[in-house]
Amino acid sequence: MIVDGRALAKEVLARAKTRAEKLERQPKVVAYVTEDPTLVTRSYLNIKKKSAEAAGCLFEESNSPTFFRDADAAIIQLPTTSDAMAMLDLIDLEKDADVLSKDARKKFERGDADALLPPVVAAVRKILEYGNVVVAGKKVVVIGSGFLVGAPVAVWFKQQHAEVVVLTKESENMLAVLSTADIVVSGAGVPYLIKPEHLKQGVVLIDAGTSESDGAIVGDADPSCAEKCSVFTPVPGGVGPLAVACLFENAVLLAVRANGQ
Repeated sequence: MIVDGRALAKEVLARAKTRAEKLERQPKVVAYVTEDPTLVTRSYLNIKKKSAEAAGCLFEESNSPTFFRDADAAIIQLPTTSDAMAMLDLIDLEKDADVLSKDARKKFERGDADALLPPVVAAVRKILEYGNVVVAGKKVVVIGSGFLVGAPVAVWFKQQHAEVVVLTKESENMLAVLSTADIVVSGAGVPYLIKPEHLKQGVVLIDAGTSESDGAIVGDADPSCAEKCSVFTPVPGGVGPLAVACLFENAVLLAVRANGQ
C-alpha cells in the first residue's frame, strides 16, 4: 500500500472545516515570519495558507513578537533568525498548534488526555490507522532523534506500548537493527538512506525525511523500498501534506476549546 498523503490531507482539512464552520467566527491562525523570508520559506507559507483556508481558518503573517495575542492558534515558520526556542516558548499553551513550546511538549510527553499531538505524530498515527496497522508489541525503529520528527515520534510509539529503538549517526549495527523492524519511521533527511535490502518483507515504512537531490525533493527511503513494504509513504506526497493538515486540525480544535465547545 502506497499512501496518498495528499488525499488523506484533504479529508482531514474537510473535517476540520466542518468543525470550524460551527463556530461563531472563523478561527484565526497567525504565523510568525522572519522579515524577507527565503523562497523556500515563502513556498511553505503558501502551502500553509491554502491548507488554512481549506480548514476554514483565517491565516495571517506577522513579524511582531506579540504575533500570538489576537490569534486562536499561533505558529512560527522555521527557520527564524531569532532564538527559535525562546520564540516558541512565547506561545501560550492554549494557542500552540504545532506543539513546540516547552509547556505543550511536556503535556504531550506526559500523555495527558487533552494533549495535542505534534502534527508529524498525528500524521504518522493517521497513516497507521489508514493501513490498519496494530502498534502495540511491534518493534519500531525511528531513524533520527530531531525535535520535529524523531523525538516526538519515539515518545508516541512508547505511549502505544511498542518496542522502540532510535537510531542516529552514532548508532552501531544500524543496518542489522533496521532489518528487524516491523515499523520504520525515518526523519534523517539523508537522500535514499534506506534501501530495500535493509528491510524485512512486509515492513511498514513511514518516510518523514526530506532533502534535495539533483534539484528534486526526495526522501530517506529509496522508492524501490515500496516493493518490500506493506505500507509505504512516498516523498513528496506522503507525510508532508498530511502533517500540514494535522497542524490546522489542531488549530481548529484549539479554537473550539477556546469557545467552550
